[in-house]
Amino acid sequence: MYSIFKKGLFLICILFSLSTLAQTTKKDSTLVHKADFKEHIKGNTVTFEPVLTPLRQIAGAPKAFWENYWEFGDGNYSFEEKPTHTYKEPGTYEVRLAATNNYDDGEAPGTRPKSISLNGSDSASVQPEINNEDHHLFSLYNGLRIRNNRDPKPNEEMQLIVSYGNTEEIPKNGKLYLFYNDKKFKDKNFELMDFRSYNNETEITDEQDVTFNRKITKEQFIQSTGITSIISKNQIVNDSIKQNLLEILQDSKNKYYDYKVWKIDDVQPKQEKNLFFTLKTTPKMLKDTSAILTIRSIYVPDREDAKYKISEKEMEIVTSHDPNKMAVNDAWLNYRLVRFKKMKFKIRFQNNGEGPATNIKLNTILPKMFDRKTLEVLDMYPKVAICPDNKKVRYSCLDTVFFKDSISFQFKNIYLPGSNQKNVHEKDSTKGFVKYAVKFGKDFHKVKSVSQTAIIFDKNPPIITNRSVVHFKPGLSIGAKVGYNYYFTPDNAVKFYESLANSTINTSGNGYFIGATFSPYKAYKWYVQAEIMGTKQQIESTSYNEEVRDINGAVPYFYKTSQSVTIDKTVVDLVPASIRYNINSIIGLGFGVNISTKIQQSNTSDYEQHVFLYINNQPEEEIQQLYRKDRFSSKNNNIFLDNYGLFFDVTAGASRIGPSVGIRYLQNFKEAKKQLHFYAIWKF
Repeated sequence: MYSIFKKGLFLICILFSLSTLAQTTKKDSTLVHKADFKEHIKGNTVTFEPVLTPLRQIAGAPKAFWENYWEFGDGNYSFEEKPTHTYKEPGTYEVRLAATNNYDDGEAPGTRPKSISLNGSDSASVQPEINNEDHHLFSLYNGLRIRNNRDPKPNEEMQLIVSYGNTEEIPKNGKLYLFYNDKKFKDKNFELMDFRSYNNETEITDEQDVTFNRKITKEQFIQSTGITSIISKNQIVNDSIKQNLLEILQDSKNKYYDYKVWKIDDVQPKQEKNLFFTLKTTPKMLKDTSAILTIRSIYVPDREDAKYKISEKEMEIVTSHDPNKMAVNDAWLNYRLVRFKKMKFKIRFQNNGEGPATNIKLNTILPKMFDRKTLEVLDMYPKVAICPDNKKVRYSCLDTVFFKDSISFQFKNIYLPGSNQKNVHEKDSTKGFVKYAVKFGKDFHKVKSVSQTAIIFDKNPPIITNRSVVHFKPGLSIGAKVGYNYYFTPDNAVKFYESLANSTINTSGNGYFIGATFSPYKAYKWYVQAEIMGTKQQIESTSYNEEVRDINGAVPYFYKTSQSVTIDKTVVDLVPASIRYNINSIIGLGFGVNISTKIQQSNTSDYEQHVFLYINNQPEEEIQQLYRKDRFSSKNNNIFLDNYGLFFDVTAGASRIGPSVGIRYLQNFKEAKKQLHFYAIWKF
């Protein structure tokens, strides 16, 4: 008994251990990171130190690392790992740390504000406000810039910074627009969760059209245009500025689902101000990791002689955070409209090493559908010249080398610092990109294309990016269809008029039709097609009967009877969905279900009987008094299911688009069980 108890207890322990292990494994399968920070305060100067959970390396990827974004709660920000910031005044500030886990398979930590209090006791530590040029707002971005802490990932938060500044020599007021959620995607990608301002920006909830009382003096107009003969007033309206801005704003409203507007005041010369946003990516966000989406900002100063500014931020949708990636400007295309369209691709890379990279190769797959002769480099960073053909150079340049099915973009003799290099604090300086455009070739099929890049820093092992996929929308092709139906067997309604025994029955049926087809435009191999056809169907049946009748021992009579039945129908044939396959550009196959619905039917029956004296075993004289001829007619306008069946067919001609002919065999399950369907079709 004790032995049995020990065995049972041992078994329970084993099962409990396995259960605990399973729960632990399940719990650890999704790693949720946490982010906190420590602050080291000296007067109004604070050094921030992140406290982050350990990373879990993605197998085969470069070394995982954290990328930090800080909001200091006073309108300033930093992307440094451990920033030091000096506040202008003592007080309580809400600081945010948004950390991004690169090459890690866990979930990014949430971002929550944490309050810090400064008493300003060490006044000697107070330093000037952050230098604007640390963010290059004026030197590189003309006073308007959009930044984000990470690329959007479905169901994850993203922090957005819109920086604006005054490039003039006098203070300015104005409006700032933010447009988001591209309409080229079916669903909205972002939900605006939070907005933070520190310079008295006020949101305009009932936004009116921007004021266009932009006037310039007579002298300014003459100087800019050279026109003097029509000037009769001291001031005129600058219509070109007004029209351009109207077009830009209207284009933005047409391009994006959502936009916000803020009134901004008293921007001093060379002063930088920032607006901060938290955007939550929706679960319905397009999960195609090769798609590029944009956010646009427009700054409209109120000064009459100041020009508006536009900034647009491109972002790639990602499933994991990786600074080395590839994307395309439009992942879903209309096949009808792409013949002369330029596809724009962007390859981004970051040197995560401890030293600079001098030669970088981006070996990119070029799908066969693209014409390599149309390749055009649109932009790049680092900014370098294009290398000359067949010459060795010592200066920095970008070379383009073509292979059978790929392109190699090669940065030569450059200096791209590493993110882990000493004294490198600006992460953007360690990043680069190539943006290029290419057209489709003359003959390409409607199949998705896949591009991918191997990034090689000097002689290090290659880093493989995500796949950049270009899909084609199904589109709609409408076809005109005409043809002829041949029926092998009579309609069951004929049986009502059939003669008695010893009958001979001859039947025939036909029907001309006209209709339309609906299918994806120029499908390559497999596709689904629907059809609707209107048929004028006629079925004829003639029965013959001969018999001898003995009447009370007298001379027998010979009866010769014929009966003709004609059925005229108006039928709508519906093919809700047929499965089709193009063997090549000429031959196509298909099978599916055909449903026939009768909307009108008329029946006509002609009955004729001749009676003869039957003498010496053969008919002799016809008895005219017994001759009989009748006609019966009926009409039915009730709508009901007339027939249904399965079919198989083959087409020859332009199987994808254009004219073709076909033959279809239809096996019905009710009347006219066997049927041939001859047709011609032209797809548009």
